Amino acid sequence: MAVEKRLAFSVVQFLRDQIHCAALNSDEQESLEVAIQCLETTFKISPGDCHLAAPQPLKEIFLNSLLKVGSPENDNLTLAELERAEQLKNEGNNHMKEENYRCAVECYTKAIELDLRNAVYYCNRAAAHSKLGNYMEATCDCERAIGIDPTYSKAYGRMGLALTAMSKYPEAISYFKKALVLDPENDTYKSNLKIAEQKHKEATSPIAAGLGFDMASLINNPAFISMAASVMQNQQVQQLMSGMMSNAVGGPAAGVGGLSDISSLIEAGQQFAQQIQQQNPELIEQLRNHIRSRSFSGSAEEHS
Repeated sequence: MAVEKRLAFSVVQFLRDQIHCAALNSDEQESLEVAIQCLETTFKISPGDCHLAAPQPLKEIFLNSLLKVGSPENDNLTLAELERAEQLKNEGNNHMKEENYRCAVECYTKAIELDLRNAVYYCNRAAAHSKLGNYMEATCDCERAIGIDPTYSKAYGRMGLALTAMSKYPEAISYFKKALVLDPENDTYKSNLKIAEQKHKEATSPIAAGLGFDMASLINNPAFISMAASVMQNQQVQQLMSGMMSNAVGGPAAGVGGLSDISSLIEAGQQFAQQIQQQNPELIEQLRNHIRSRSFSGSAEEHS
């Protein structure tokens, strides 16, 4: 069954690529999504099963078979094909600078179709996928780049970024360390490693588990500040905050219960979060995504 699962996983990857990269209307996209759900249910696979990924995408395996890559007459690309692939890569890089990430993905994909063995094209497409929030696709592209060139430090670094965004901190830490082995003086890798380690520490701490989110990051977020100002108009929250202030300057306030220990403080934080969620249930998730997208270095990273 292992072979069938890997094949099904490759088919699902291909269908996902079509949804993101092909010019499909909404009905066609919906049909592909239904097909993906059916395959995942039948073969009991999920997007997180990266261990099932083939060394190359299904489309490339198919093209290699058709072109008989490895035979003397087709083993080398023509100069014109190589030049066109580089041109498409450069166009993709320009789209990245202009934040046209979907166009960048399309350009890198076309470059890959011309030159299946260039690790840079996969790595650059991984960066574009990450900008679009397609972290699963980004990790798969990084795996392909590493498979082609195991010494390509940037592929390990971008894998670490995607895994951090997916909250897979131990795996991200491992990839950042591998990137630093290959490029020990890279300050971006060092910074991102520290961030992943800190996030892992926060995620496994009792306080972080109690609150359910990173309060330190939230209170510096403009969207959170705006929402908090609205929540503060709530009379119950005003009483809670008044009690906290009274306790701080001279003892517990009546009716508040006295925030005299850390458990009471955590409880107050939970009540505050609940008030925010009642006002706007989607805010916390939006802020999580916002923080993930801006929490680690490399936003101004140049592409190869």
